[in-house]
Amino acid sequence: MPQATTASVPVSTVPCLTQAWAQHHAVLLRWLVHRLSDVATAQDLLQDVFLKALRQGERFCSVGNARAWLFEVARNTLTDHLRRQHPTEPLPQDLEEWPAADAEALPVVDQLTGCLARVLTELPEADADILRYCDLQGMRQPDYASLRGLGLPAVKARLRRARLRLKARMTEACAIQAGAQGGVEAFTPRSSR
Repeated sequence: MPQATTASVPVSTVPCLTQAWAQHHAVLLRWLVHRLSDVATAQDLLQDVFLKALRQGERFCSVGNARAWLFEVARNTLTDHLRRQHPTEPLPQDLEEWPAADAEALPVVDQLTGCLARVLTELPEADADILRYCDLQGMRQPDYASLRGLGLPAVKARLRRARLRLKARMTEACAIQAGAQGGVEAFTPRSSR
């Protein structure tokens, strides 16, 4: 549990906050780590959530559902953090002069993203989870292993099997045609179901 000074917080607040925190801090941390893929940042944000709860004083004890309140504060804290990480940039002045994006100019393999998104939803959740984290978000396999409480050999085996199932499903669902070099030469997008 984060350490906090209780000098400015009424003594009656500490027991109800301590109890709620003991019950929910582990699941809050897992939720933040799942969304950030960074344990250290998740712990920092979790500490911010605790401090916000602590600042509520007597009002925290009157919250009807402490878990829901803590998750709402965690979600808002995460949103604020992500906004700070990705500041908006103004559009260029000559935007109208830019050539229109041409889907045909994209390499065929890059055009498969729509099919990939759909096929991921059709895979078993464990396969989709490891593929999203390790292949799409670039999480290192040792980090994924610690996130899911698995050994590194298990993660390597699961990722290999998930990739094979993804390849088979993509080949079938998107009618992928491989070229002579082994790369994607053509595919037929599926219609929406």
